[in-house]
Amino acid sequence: MSQTPKGFRLHIAFFGRRNVGKSSLLNALAGQQVSIVSSTPGTTTDPVEKTLELSSLGPVVLLDTAGLDDEGELGQLRSERSLQILERIDVALLVTEKNSWSLYETRLANMLAQKGIPFAVVRNKMEDDWPKATSHGMKGGATVTVSADTDPNDLPFQHKDTPPGLDATVPVLHVSARNGLGLDNILTALARLSPESVLQKSPLLADLVPEHGHIILVAPIDSGAPKGRLILPQVQAIRDSLDGRKLCMIVTEGELCHALDILRGDPDLVVCDSQVVHKVNAATKANIPLTTFSILMARFKGDITALARGCAALTRLKPGDTVRIQEACSHHPQEDDIARVKLPRLLNRLAGGELHLTYDAGKEFPHYPTDCKAVVHCGGCVITRGQMLARLHAASEAECPMTNYGMAISLAQGVLTRVLSPFPEALNAFLEAEATH
Repeated sequence: MSQTPKGFRLHIAFFGRRNVGKSSLLNALAGQQVSIVSSTPGTTTDPVEKTLELSSLGPVVLLDTAGLDDEGELGQLRSERSLQILERIDVALLVTEKNSWSLYETRLANMLAQKGIPFAVVRNKMEDDWPKATSHGMKGGATVTVSADTDPNDLPFQHKDTPPGLDATVPVLHVSARNGLGLDNILTALARLSPESVLQKSPLLADLVPEHGHIILVAPIDSGAPKGRLILPQVQAIRDSLDGRKLCMIVTEGELCHALDILRGDPDLVVCDSQVVHKVNAATKANIPLTTFSILMARFKGDITALARGCAALTRLKPGDTVRIQEACSHHPQEDDIARVKLPRLLNRLAGGELHLTYDAGKEFPHYPTDCKAVVHCGGCVITRGQMLARLHAASEAECPMTNYGMAISLAQGVLTRVLSPFPEALNAFLEAEATH
């Protein structure tokens, strides 16, 4: 589990004001010193990540954040950076102290509710009141509904002068990071709050073929292939084939024809790298389903129908149009880099001239400009489905169509309709969007 990719892990963030014990609570749950703990306000500056495995949850990423009430110009930047984490997480813990609730907590709670991020309120530093909390049945936590009409005096986690305004139903947990009290209840609450789509992954490709079906994976060994290993989508495809009890053969594009010849019948599915899709299409009979690793990731990590619809925007590009190329990971550009060399070459060919191309790399990204004609995103193998959907939503809000590398490359190679054929809804979305404009 220690090698589980971050994109497969449940992302849990700790939010709250300074010195409420966010870092102490994270360390207590992790069972190790992950974040620096100090009585000095503002000890945590940039978000801190820790990957590990938690009982009942499996592989997770814990994210510690700066205090929401950080002061000064630098403190404001820290707080803003903490809020950027909202685009990356699956569930949140809003940490407070006893008798402590303010507008900071109310605002964040409403932001979490608006974004549909499940969360729990955690009252930390309850060691002195633990017998009282236990006698009132609060040791295991409670569920409290809070609205603008709620009397703050009735809330077990609010001070009597707390301004109302939170409109959500959330679990409230009493804990002590110092003594380890109540930590099991946090794990139980996280298991209940966590989206099933994260805890129980849908198949990548196994559901596309019949029982004991035969899959051929075409993985080119070129300058973009990491030395001594396969890229993550290829590894995930192999594992999903094994998990689904399918027969899987992996070859390079040079051995594809031989692989097809030695089989007794046609394979049930051929999956290839986007960069060799033209060659694989020519070598594979039309009746054999064909797609690419990147398109599989479009379905697994995002909304394949929306991305296919967005791909139609590339058919309308003109020289000088702005297109943003976006990668979820950061890496040193190679000599024949797909994002900065191969993809621009194909996009310029589609437009019939030079486009204005901009680039983003990494988990954080700015807002999409309104003059952007399209966003071409990578497969998103290192980010979560929630992060990918957040980017799709942001692009939609900016009225900027988004697609991904595999669809863009297949469109430029003239084979998009074929590689989308295993996904009829996505194919229809592309054809309708293409015909509409």
